[in-house]
Amino acid sequence: MGEQSDYGATTLRYFGSQMKLFRRRAGLSRAELGDRIGYSEATVASVEQGRRMPQQEFVDQVDETLGAGGVLRAGLPYLLQSRYPTWFRDFALLEAEAVSLYSYENHVIPGLLQTEGYARAVISADCPPPDDESIESGVTARLDRQRLLSRKPAPILGFVIEEVVLRRPIGGKETLRAQLRHLLECADMRNVSLQIMPTMRETHTGLDGPMVLLETQEERSLAYVEGQGGSFLVSQRKEVNKMARRYGIIRAQALSPEDSAALIEQAAEDL
Repeated sequence: MGEQSDYGATTLRYFGSQMKLFRRRAGLSRAELGDRIGYSEATVASVEQGRRMPQQEFVDQVDETLGAGGVLRAGLPYLLQSRYPTWFRDFALLEAEAVSLYSYENHVIPGLLQTEGYARAVISADCPPPDDESIESGVTARLDRQRLLSRKPAPILGFVIEEVVLRRPIGGKETLRAQLRHLLECADMRNVSLQIMPTMRETHTGLDGPMVLLETQEERSLAYVEGQGGSFLVSQRKEVNKMARRYGIIRAQALSPEDSAALIEQAAEDL
């Protein structure tokens, strides 16, 4: 079993043991707890035994019903973190609390903007092929990250996506069409800026590949780069500033948000 599985399994088992302890202190059986929170006895048992990843709603209800005083709820970020690959966990925690985030992507729709169908197609295409459980866990984790879009206070989010991504039918034409419609919905959000980099540009400052820039609540500026199963966070101010300047030029070279929306609409109609 790999590092990711060991870490995730241990975290799930620990959370389950704490939940079981609070349930017994409350004098409730699994069936009684399930009745009170609207879940089956089997679901409660699966979580307690570390076999199932609980959703936030489940954790919130269990914490309140068992009078855990926020102890179980406090463990949720670590549960969520355990679902990510080892190399992505630190960034996932930073992303969830970011004040601002700017992303440039040249191969796929950024994870924060993916629909469930598109995310499933992307994750399923991994090599070696993942099993069904890994795919579903990955999809759920990716969709959970999208809480950032509607979080309060709202973060400032900017995305630049290569035009070719709009034409690549990952998951099939219907999946891509639904994804493009979703992009337009995201672009209408007040805290989201979405731009498309046209394929026919003769000069392009983003040829070194995808990147993400983010600002933390402590006003730290960081950059994140990933590829081929690995990633790294950049914290050195000189390097982050260099990437921020590069991203500024990329935004200037891309289409305006209005022209980008028109191009996305046209791409959807062309399918």
